Amino acid sequence: MKNILTISGSARVQSSNGQFLEALPILFPDFTFKRFTGLSELPLFQAELDHHPWSTEVLQWRKTVAKADALIVATPAYLFNIPAMLKNGLEWLTTSGELLQKPVLAITLTPHPPRGEKAMQSLLWSLQALEARVVGQLPLFLSEMEKGEIGEEIKEVLREAMQLL
Repeated sequence: MKNILTISGSARVQSSNGQFLEALPILFPDFTFKRFTGLSELPLFQAELDHHPWSTEVLQWRKTVAKADALIVATPAYLFNIPAMLKNGLEWLTTSGELLQKPVLAITLTPHPPRGEKAMQSLLWSLQALEARVVGQLPLFLSEMEKGEIGEEIKEVLREAMQLL
């Protein structure tokens, strides 16, 4: 059974991205999902701080990512980009290598098309810089979901993407 770490790029506790990630264990009971919710606890990344002794939050973040078999990152778009909190978390993985060749499914979940296109590109650039193995990119839109529920078409695309992890 694969151990999948899910990460929401949203700073909002009850965000659409977080709710979407919470639905995955119900849709895919053959996978083990762990949700990382501590991005907001990480200190602001500064290269001169990236040395021993690291903060407890940074060590926990790196350990959690290292233990995962794969990641699903779902993010909104803020100013055509990924949220600063998510970018900060990714920056803390720059020198430690936890994402090296780790499978990642990149998802943007935004209100409607074409929102999220630039945020997806930003996310992909960051993952590429970290040498993650991006197995898929999935732009999702709240306007295409049925009353906030994940429709059958989206479920089918997700099933295919999950097989790549």
